[in-house]
Amino acid sequence: MSASITPQHQEYDQVIQDITDYVLKMDISSERAYDTAYYCFLDTLGCGMEALEYPACKKMLGPVVPGTIVPNGAKVPGTQFQLDPIQAAFNIGAMIRWLDFNDTWLAAEWGHPSDNLGGILAVADWLSREALAKGKAPLPLKRILTAMIKAHEIQGCLALENAFNKVGLDHVVLVKVASTAVVGEMLGLDREQLLSAVSHAWVDGQSLRTYRHAPNTGSRKSWAAGDATSRAVRLALLAQKGEMGYPTVLTAKTWGFYDVLFDGKPFKFQRDYGSYVMENVLFKISFPAEFHSQTAVEAAMTLHNTLAKAGKTADDIEKVTIRTHEACIRIIDKHGPLNNPADRDHCIQYMVAVPLIFGRLTASDYEDNIAADTRIDALRARIHCEEDTAFTKDYHNPEKRSIANALTITLKDGTVLDEVVVEYPVGHARRREEGIPLLLEKFRINLARQFPEAQQKRILNAARDRKTLESLSVSEFMDLFVI
Repeated sequence: MSASITPQHQEYDQVIQDITDYVLKMDISSERAYDTAYYCFLDTLGCGMEALEYPACKKMLGPVVPGTIVPNGAKVPGTQFQLDPIQAAFNIGAMIRWLDFNDTWLAAEWGHPSDNLGGILAVADWLSREALAKGKAPLPLKRILTAMIKAHEIQGCLALENAFNKVGLDHVVLVKVASTAVVGEMLGLDREQLLSAVSHAWVDGQSLRTYRHAPNTGSRKSWAAGDATSRAVRLALLAQKGEMGYPTVLTAKTWGFYDVLFDGKPFKFQRDYGSYVMENVLFKISFPAEFHSQTAVEAAMTLHNTLAKAGKTADDIEKVTIRTHEACIRIIDKHGPLNNPADRDHCIQYMVAVPLIFGRLTASDYEDNIAADTRIDALRARIHCEEDTAFTKDYHNPEKRSIANALTITLKDGTVLDEVVVEYPVGHARRREEGIPLLLEKFRINLARQFPEAQQKRILNAARDRKTLESLSVSEFMDLFVI
């Protein structure tokens, strides 16, 4: 079948047209957006390098058929794999998301817009190597930053007013839609083809959130975004071949997305597409923790030091009260058994208990050997959340976008420690100046996990500033990451 049989009398849903026209026509001029995208690119790659420390992640990587090498294929950073762009997108996307340490966007829906880098980087590297093989110029790395800005914007603007979680759908639906749009543009799709591709992203089967919640919490949440961004590459390639589109996939009565999956309600939008999301995205810098808990963990670290100065430990705690926002309670307020790392890194009680006991929270603290410490569950049982409606209001306020948590500790002797309130985490736009040096240090640490010193220096030199990075070709930069 071909696009020629798409019902030509039907106009595509306005949502699909707006996404398509934004990707094809919008010139991004914001220096702030490009600067943020530069830091986001480095941080996201670094998250992938840390994930390679975990066998559970590494076993997911590589070609579908072992030993397959694709001529001019996309390279998977930190490995020797060279794969077709669909499988490469899955590999890179899984690495990026594995440890829940890449960027975050919080609104009516939440998610991690840098998940889209899986498809963006795979397609850009593949296209660059194909171009070089034909004697043509490869893609400059600036194309990746532009695609990231636009993918962030599509995913983030759709998330501002539309809670996919409330109908049981996982936020990776937005990764699929955003990735399809931006990789379609990179592939050179014309408007009709790109409309078709984006329609396919909506008509596709969508992931349930069940793998993020009891009783089914599991490791799929660590590769779900890789699956979504790789599926996006597949859909864009099908549209490139002329596959027909589905113009009213959202609005069709009975059978459209709205009626089947969104309680019959159309999407709502707070703003037009531009570069707002990248400019205001949240970086996870200090802790590999679900973002609604970042400020709670920061407060717990402060209170750990307060206890130590008073000659007290977590054993002296009678109870901990967390004053928080509604989304935090709905997603990560958990009691009872936690079955695996995926369960633990989405439990605010666990993420607060560990720093109160140990004075730290790292990715390895979610593993079974640490979770076996009986002090953690004992303290978890004494940690309780309560909603502060002012925190919830500020969470949704586009001028604030706070993620506030406040912790109060009551000791067994009756002493109540001063409440510690943290409204904005280090990775928030309001704390950029404080956060960027820490983000760059995080990147350097993650490079050191995988590469010898000389190779680290070559990567750091190539990425030393935005203009230097933008001047490189995608394939040239990716070659620096081959083990």
